[in-house]
Amino acid sequence: MANIFSYSIGRKLLMSLSGLFLVMFLLVHLLVNSFLILDPLFGTTEGVMYNAGVHFMTTNPLIKIMEPVLAGGFIVHIVYSIILTIQNMRARGSKTYASGNKTPDVEWSSKNMFVLGIALLSFLVIHIAQFWVKMKITGDPRLDDTVEGHNAYVLVHETFQITWVMICYVIGGIALAFHLSHGFWSAFHTVGLSNSVWIPRLQKVSVVIAWIIGLGFSTIALVQYLVFPLS
Repeated sequence: MANIFSYSIGRKLLMSLSGLFLVMFLLVHLLVNSFLILDPLFGTTEGVMYNAGVHFMTTNPLIKIMEPVLAGGFIVHIVYSIILTIQNMRARGSKTYASGNKTPDVEWSSKNMFVLGIALLSFLVIHIAQFWVKMKITGDPRLDDTVEGHNAYVLVHETFQITWVMICYVIGGIALAFHLSHGFWSAFHTVGLSNSVWIPRLQKVSVVIAWIIGLGFSTIALVQYLVFPLS
């Protein structure tokens, strides 16, 4: 029992639990990012709602406590996904475990999880460099107060006007949707919800949630670029 995480099933369990935790974070992150579209629609061009959301996320004590937990979740998920992929490639080549009837996007995603993971890791590096580092470490001239993030909207809005950044976010969002469409329900499968009744339902729900999250992030970047250009 003490060495459960040295076995494949233990590693899958840890990766699944960290993945489910990250999905919850993505939903919260998407909710805050949705203000990037709602602000201009309601005439608050200075990003009042978005900046309020960023202020809450950067100053709330509970969120601050969860930040290292979140970072740990990312690290655990990435490390164990690499370990399991290498083990699977050695044991079965490029095959993945069978899991019943799959929709076409889930089928494709299950065969390309590692490639999608690499794409998402690259996207994560770009995201951290463009926003997190500037808001948390180096600062930026467009931020009046980096700690409270009063001008976070200006930084994000102007960054999304850079064509290559917008393209990366659109591609990254689509890759995220494909990754989650398999990974989300697979995590439930790993933790024990593997009967013939729940798996088809979880697959459908997971696909819907995955594409809401993925297309949500892609759409926000695209709308910022096309609909709300710099004046």
